[in-house]
Amino acid sequence: QVQVVESGGGLVQAGGSLNLSCAVSGSGFTVTNLGWYRRPPGRQREMVAVVTERGAPHYDWSVKGRFTVSREHTRNTVSLQMSSLKPEDTAVYYCNAVVHWGKDEYDYWGQGTQVTVSS
Repeated sequence: QVQVVESGGGLVQAGGSLNLSCAVSGSGFTVTNLGWYRRPPGRQREMVAVVTERGAPHYDWSVKGRFTVSREHTRNTVSLQMSSLKPEDTAVYYCNAVVHWGKDEYDYWGQGTQVTVSS
């Protein structure tokens, strides 16, 4: 069984920083893409930052230069360091793991953590 557990988040003023962490637990599978998505109020979920199995990071243009995603492959953990936060970064942030069981691929999601940036 795969579990995706996030931590971090909270309330911060504009210009501040927050860190999010995520751990994928379980055994018998391989995690390919691992990263972060968010759902702003009234909008659909969107990709924030993802690290591929080969370690290549990909960022949405809106966070590039402000957010840093880091992945520890051996532990199946990923973190998101967020700086220079803006009110438009307010959202529920979700950790996503793309998991391979043999030849089958599945998406697993964390429960989500709220990030609120006040102006």
